Amino acid sequence: MKAYVIQNKQLGIENVQLSDVEKPAIADNEVLIRTSYVGLNPVDYKLAEYGNDAWTMPHTLGLDVAGTIALVGANVTAFDVGDRVAGHGDLRKNGSFAEYVAFPAYALAHIPSEVSEQTAAGLLCNAMTAYQAIHQKANLSKKRTILIHGGSGGVGLIAIQLAKRAGLTVYTTCSTGKIPFVKQLQPDAIIDYKSDDVTGRIRKLTAEQGVDMIVNTVGADEATIDLNERLAYNGALIALVGAPKIGDHNRLFDHGHTISLVNLGGAHQSGNAQQKADLSAIATELLDMAAQGILDPMISEVVPFDRLPAGLSNLKAGRTTGKVVVKISS
Repeated sequence: MKAYVIQNKQLGIENVQLSDVEKPAIADNEVLIRTSYVGLNPVDYKLAEYGNDAWTMPHTLGLDVAGTIALVGANVTAFDVGDRVAGHGDLRKNGSFAEYVAFPAYALAHIPSEVSEQTAAGLLCNAMTAYQAIHQKANLSKKRTILIHGGSGGVGLIAIQLAKRAGLTVYTTCSTGKIPFVKQLQPDAIIDYKSDDVTGRIRKLTAEQGVDMIVNTVGADEATIDLNERLAYNGALIALVGAPKIGDHNRLFDHGHTISLVNLGGAHQSGNAQQKADLSAIATELLDMAAQGILDPMISEVVPFDRLPAGLSNLKAGRTTGKVVVKISS
């Protein structure tokens, strides 16, 4: 079969090669999926560039998959050959940028009949991360306002939809050229981080109180500013990329702040059966929302299989808006 692999320890997107590899064998608790679509995420290009110590070479990249089950392991009872499924995989193992992928059954969700495999591929890593941030990491009680960084990105665009559905007043950041796209999501305010003073706008929008919640998709430095300058009393900061620097623990206590970190794929490595099964539960709920027409992955580009590395490069360079998926097979 064809797969995009890192052949040896020469990492980097430029070293991702389309190669002929053996179709994967499956364990008793796995299924073999014929891949239809995969979603592209920042973690994919980061893994191409930095690798993982658990890999054996050559390693097939890719975490998200939507497709059809071709074979089921001996212990799998919840899925059958022919089922349409989607899930977010384990970065330690060979992945989904391939015509077939071996996948743990505990992390899979059935794709509802109303949802295409293309749509399903757009509602995995990014959407599941946003779901964890909004619905699992933060207590929504008494929360009224939220700042979501990167509203034009895969996580941000889902987080905006989930936050609005939860009744929150939503503020988001993006760059100048991506404002028209973000307007489609109808946030209550869009802050152009290229030209606006983000802190100043937040202070003005909240009558100097700060926001009740922040979802930070940028990094540790921005998360530190969020914590110190933009968060209201009893506010919650959810950091997806890097933890904020906490200089004064007394200040953290005085303001009653909560800090949460999201590591979606870490569930695979947790050894906790409940947390691993939660990957399936989250994906199932998101796909059900899509089936009901209340959640849209906002897919902006469908990349052909032979252009997958270019898709990763564009994602890394910030040339993408919305969600990018790759068509592997029909």
